[in-house]
Amino acid sequence: MNIKITNLTEDNLKDAPEWDSHPFSCKYCIYWEYPEECTNPATEQKEEMFAKKLGWLQRVTKEFGNCGKLAYVDRESVSYAQYAPHHYLPGSAGYAAGPPSDDAVLISCLFIPQAKFRRLGIGGRLLRSISDELKQRKKTKAIETFARRGSSDNPSGPVQFYLRNGFRIHGGDKEFPLMRLDL
Repeated sequence: MNIKITNLTEDNLKDAPEWDSHPFSCKYCIYWEYPEECTNPATEQKEEMFAKKLGWLQRVTKEFGNCGKLAYVDRESVSYAQYAPHHYLPGSAGYAAGPPSDDAVLISCLFIPQAKFRRLGIGGRLLRSISDELKQRKKTKAIETFARRGSSDNPSGPVQFYLRNGFRIHGGDKEFPLMRLDL
């Protein structure tokens, strides 16, 4: 199994993996970026949602730098990760354990949609790649995320995954605590 982690770009956003239990993949999801527009998306809105996601990616990459990663297994895209300072992710304001810290970068998604690719170390490699990159940015003091208790079928990932990777619970909530890793 050949695993390759690559930065998310406007050229490879279209490769974001599909999520079987959701009508769209990460390339169409605008939950974090435009929460007021992400109510109940219809299939015919895919192009519009992709354009919004692409515009967000271009703006954040220009202003902040790289803000996402894809993991490929044998040339198949199997995982998507997205991160940025929380002001680029207004959907983060809706979480009781927040708000995210101003000195942190928020991981909004780190997800492996297909169960057959989970528990192979891909998520850990993806998280290390993000951490290594953000350690180089002097203004970034920590990484935070709203992880989910009791379920791995969630775009931000399960609490136990983050605890195994050095995060601690920073803000309490019974379903979505804010996790933090100081860099």
